[in-house]
Amino acid sequence: MPFQTIYSSGTGMLGMEKKLNTISNNLANMETTAYKKQRCNFEDLFYDNLKYPGSQDENDEFTATGIAIGVGTRVTSVQSDMSMGPIKESDRSLDVAIGGEGFFEVMDPLTGQMMYTRAGNMSINSNGTLVIGSGHTGRIIQPEITIPQDSIHVDIRDDGGVWYKISDQIPLQLAGTMSLSTFINPEGLLRVGENMYQETDASGPPIQNDPGLNGVGKLMQYSVEASNVSPVVELIDMITSQRAYELNSKSTQTGDQLLQTVISIKR
Repeated sequence: MPFQTIYSSGTGMLGMEKKLNTISNNLANMETTAYKKQRCNFEDLFYDNLKYPGSQDENDEFTATGIAIGVGTRVTSVQSDMSMGPIKESDRSLDVAIGGEGFFEVMDPLTGQMMYTRAGNMSINSNGTLVIGSGHTGRIIQPEITIPQDSIHVDIRDDGGVWYKISDQIPLQLAGTMSLSTFINPEGLLRVGENMYQETDASGPPIQNDPGLNGVGKLMQYSVEASNVSPVVELIDMITSQRAYELNSKSTQTGDQLLQTVISIKR
């Protein structure tokens, strides 16, 4: 049994280590645009059933409970919380937040791969194309929208329409319309870094919609979505996880002391 104590508490330490790593990553990204916090989910491992419930005892009576010794825990998943973060106002006309469900669809110009993001800190690259990320290597918003270099104002409306003005004497002209993508299971999207996600079998295929229609959120110009990380909640989780790690460590030490006692018994 001392061996089992060491192994079971070891699984708890490994699990708490993964949880602390997840919490640290959440806190590191508390200022990251549209970052979605993550949570570790745990499950208990199999049991050594020394006596099954309902088995007969020495008096041929059925026992009400059994004897089951667990062998530890493990992390089953690290789940993303896709709830919307707070909206922060901005003074940039190319900052756009999504007020509700949906993702911007973008294309990596180097690989041609489609990606999805809620970070709406847009810019215009050297070709006049609207991109998310840096103007040089940014991902191109789909459908592709080009803004003339001599435009003096860009107006992005809540329905996705992107309008520009060349001069005060010429009325606004439509450059294109942005669409948003939704997923049956957005938590199944693959995180690839740089505020980007990729489609997976778990997320299902993207469903294209115009902003404001079919339950999809509207666009909000001069705004960005902040991270949905709550520092207070994360710090509380960090404290409780640290204490759980220490308790499992103490259990490991106790198992080791029991094992030393067994070894030191003289015949």
